[in-house]
Amino acid sequence: MMMQNTAMRWFLGVLWALTFVVILASLRFAFVALELAQPAMIYHALERPLVFYGHVVGATIALALVPFQFWTRLRMRRLTLHSWLGRLYAVAILLGGISGVWLAMTTQTGSVAGAGFALLGVAWLYVTGNAVRLAMLGDIAAHRRWMIRSAALTLAAVTLRIYLPILAATLGFEAGYTLVAWLCWVPNLLFAEWLLRREGQRRAVPA
Repeated sequence: MMMQNTAMRWFLGVLWALTFVVILASLRFAFVALELAQPAMIYHALERPLVFYGHVVGATIALALVPFQFWTRLRMRRLTLHSWLGRLYAVAILLGGISGVWLAMTTQTGSVAGAGFALLGVAWLYVTGNAVRLAMLGDIAAHRRWMIRSAALTLAAVTLRIYLPILAATLGFEAGYTLVAWLCWVPNLLFAEWLLRREGQRRAVPA
């Protein structure tokens, strides 16, 4: 058990470090010309700048808040702050999710990639909305489960940036981008479901 806890702490540490790197990378849009920061997405910024930057800002804020939502000490000692950060997280996903679906529906990278990112946006909005609803109802256990699913989808921003360079180098950018539109979030969600099922089985054993 101790080895499992240590391995999980290392895993979470690496995950949060990658999250921090992605957040810093997202800040390049504020300091670097778009054609240098994200040349493949420049048409979105030119044709629908409010939607594009709305997605960048919303997704970046949501990603930055994920570690705080699962910070046990903060939740136990500063419940009010935890709740307000949760509200900000939900609003950020509302902005990032709606704009993300819009961008997916207007992408020039093909219908398969567009469908993958659109479904990610819809799932992100639904899962997070359900987590908020359960928190308002006072069902904290169920709220936590849906927040784990929400975090898994938020972390698609991290897994996308891990997979895309590898896929682009091996399959080419177009094929790699089409594949990563699904690969960045479907395995994340499946992994979250596995964790939740495993946790439920552990709790059922003593009973």
